[in-house]
Amino acid sequence: MIQKYYFALYKPFGVLSQFRPEGEKPGLGTLYDFPSEVYPVGRLDADSEGLLLLTNDNHFKTRLLNPQKGHPRTYWVQVEGRPTEAQCQMLAQGVEIRIEKKLFRTRPARVAMIEVPELPARVPPIRERLHIPTAWLALTLTEGKNRQVRRMTAKVGLPTLRLVRAAIGQYHLGARTVGEVWALSPDDLRQILQK
Repeated sequence: MIQKYYFALYKPFGVLSQFRPEGEKPGLGTLYDFPSEVYPVGRLDADSEGLLLLTNDNHFKTRLLNPQKGHPRTYWVQVEGRPTEAQCQMLAQGVEIRIEKKLFRTRPARVAMIEVPELPARVPPIRERLHIPTAWLALTLTEGKNRQVRRMTAKVGLPTLRLVRAAIGQYHLGARTVGEVWALSPDDLRQILQK
């Protein structure tokens, strides 16, 4: 019987969701010596941070990534500007964004204004413009198109400055440190698969 591996990591800004580096951008292999048969479950682009899962369990991976299952992922998003109720409603109802030159309507999402979350400082820090306020949103999606959160917030006039995946299912990143890798327990896996 093949041993199943389940890892989570706090992916840092600037690191690719793959093992090989590309150009100046390092891959996941720089963070930890993962078993060779382990692969990421989904992706976070290099400009995004937060919870990333890795496994060699294809059943688990398929269950999480199947769009028909509608598995929730929660992101903390720092946006430029102060979101209005109308902008939040648009995000919640779904917006039309362009993916690979085709129009795509996003599924309904959960959106909430939140206080500034307790997060490690980003390296490098986000660009700040003193005369333009920023705010944080918690955005829970049940799909994961390429750069979807960034495209959605831009569509409603709220450019994303910082993006952190905070949770998958009911499993939260918690007080982990950037670059930290840990093995997932059976209870962790239940929380991840719970909607």
